[in-house]
Amino acid sequence: MSIEFGWWNKDADNRKYQVIVNVHGGNIEWTRKQGHHTAWGPHEPNDEDRVRLLHEAEKRLPRRLITQKQFDEIRRLSANTGPGAISGRQARSSPTL
Repeated sequence: MSIEFGWWNKDADNRKYQVIVNVHGGNIEWTRKQGHHTAWGPHEPNDEDRVRLLHEAEKRLPRRLITQKQFDEIRRLSANTGPGAISGRQARSSPTL
């Protein structure tokens, strides 16, 4: 199941940009977009972004939009560094044939 979180931030030049976080299948992907005619690109999350992600997830927990297990997974994945895609993937050994 894919869960998407989003919010607006401001950069050092006081320009707004949108942050989207996708959590899907043990992976987390941080992307950002600034301006209407720009493409989505990877976003390097800082500590404030990680706190904001947990805050947004906590707001969904009492309304049962996500389960406690999903919240725990989001908390675990948010501690990872990097913009994502496969930063949260757990290592799996290949099956022997």
